[in-house]
Amino acid sequence: MAIHNVRPGSGTLRGYLTRDLPPILTIDSGDRVCYQTLDAAWGALEQDFPLTEAKEFSPRDHTRDVHHALCGPVGVRGAEPGMTLEIRFERIRTGGWGWSAGPELPSQLDSRLGVPGGTSSPDAMIRLPQGRRATFWKLDPERATATNPAGVRLKLRPFIGYVGATPNELGIISTFPPHPCGGNMDCKELVAGSRLFLPIALPGGLLWIGDGHATQGDGEVAGPALACPMDPVEVEVHLRPELRLTMPRANTPAGWITFGFHSDLNEAAAQATVGMLDLMGELYGLSAKEALALAGLVVDLRITQTVNGVKGVHAILPHDAVVAAAADPAPSATV
Repeated sequence: MAIHNVRPGSGTLRGYLTRDLPPILTIDSGDRVCYQTLDAAWGALEQDFPLTEAKEFSPRDHTRDVHHALCGPVGVRGAEPGMTLEIRFERIRTGGWGWSAGPELPSQLDSRLGVPGGTSSPDAMIRLPQGRRATFWKLDPERATATNPAGVRLKLRPFIGYVGATPNELGIISTFPPHPCGGNMDCKELVAGSRLFLPIALPGGLLWIGDGHATQGDGEVAGPALACPMDPVEVEVHLRPELRLTMPRANTPAGWITFGFHSDLNEAAAQATVGMLDLMGELYGLSAKEALALAGLVVDLRITQTVNGVKGVHAILPHDAVVAAAADPAPSATV
């Protein structure tokens, strides 16, 4: 197993996706990649606290890098469309600062709250919010705490908001909506110790990572989470040629997870549910209807996020939910 290091720079960072970008490095299945990432809005890694505004990372091409600050793509030798990438999150540690929504940051709920300004599109959010438009936080990764200037303290639960393989789409691809190869899923359950399984759409897989979150609530209702740089994010990448998926799934400390992405929340929920029924069929040898009957008793549906244009729902099957089943778990689901 080789270990590779990726640091922010003009050759490793992009604020957009396209299937035509060559990989910044190519690794073998089983290798580890240790990333240092920026926050989504391209803030400098080191900031003095307390902050009234954040300094921007340089260099950044403002004509090109207009979306999330992402590291990649990383290619995997032998990866071909139809196969699966398994991403094992070995370590996720925040940097020393972060930012979240402030009272003056536009949101999709402003009209409901009677606040002037109206709805802000997701694409308008990836700039450094200045002054009172943001709440800035001092992060202590050793104590796992975040503290704002008012003295409010939160417990850190860091994860990466954007993890995805490049989709097979023409032209420039927005980093905002999640897609069948993953991307901006913003799922708070993808903490250290999780394994994420991503369908591969292009040769090499072409993995992207970024958008660090120090903590987030389900739904991400204010727009941003507590966005922050990460140092490090260490992942182990495995090629799974035998595992054929059409949507992401994950094995996390909270349980097995399947995902749904759609502009209609009901359709996103249906996608996540059907994905979970497929998984339960693999785990327990159940028919779709048998799995559905059991899912009504043990599976939770949660709203992942509602702010990225395409809404997300994730279904969770807790590890201890089913004590015994007629069939042993299928190797493809558990390895």
